Amino acid sequence: MNTEQTAFSLLELFRMGGIFMWPLLFFSVATVAIALERAIFIFRHNLRLNDMKARVEFHIRRRDITGAQQYLQTMLRRRMGAGILLALVNRYRLSENRIEKAAEAEALSRINSLESGFNFLTALGSLSPLTGFLGTVSGMIGAFKSIAEATEVNAQIVANGIYEALITTVFGLIIAIIAMTSHSLFTHIVDKFASEVEITCTDLITELAVASSSARSAIEDKTEFAGETLTSAPAAAQS
Repeated sequence: MNTEQTAFSLLELFRMGGIFMWPLLFFSVATVAIALERAIFIFRHNLRLNDMKARVEFHIRRRDITGAQQYLQTMLRRRMGAGILLALVNRYRLSENRIEKAAEAEALSRINSLESGFNFLTALGSLSPLTGFLGTVSGMIGAFKSIAEATEVNAQIVANGIYEALITTVFGLIIAIIAMTSHSLFTHIVDKFASEVEITCTDLITELAVASSSARSAIEDKTEFAGETLTSAPAAAQS
């Protein structure tokens, strides 16, 4: 019984809101759909980086680049940051500047995919209250028209116009609150992810530089040892 009364009252409110309730209905459906789609997308693509960073650092310190690449390949579908770290590790032979540029390009692409739909939420958050205010103006025009045409003014004459004015304003503001709140929450999550990506990439590039420097030092030591051996061999033969 309560459910039927609620449904009826909402339908009546929609009817009393006037023609501007139709665009507000579209805006409300679009806002909820975009917010849910972004929430599901972000939830499915885990944005944590700490565990992946620790695992990749472990492989780099052991100079096991192949192991790091294989690990990140397995995480590509489930983790948004895996593609960024993989782009970094795949270019470990390049200079630090080029590695950083490659990671930045991949990070920008990933962040853009996360922010898809944010502009629509901003637009809906702006258009909804404006449409509600337009309904308010329309309702007040109707109310004053009724007053002008009536010989005696009473509350019932202007009631319909005031209903339309108040209902569209309330609905427009509710939609705007939902849209802007969702946008703010999602933006905060993406900004935090971008900050963590920057820190993680900087640390991993440093680890790669240290590993490369150690590898070069080991090669140089072997070369010097081989050269000393070859030099001492003829001297020993002559003596």
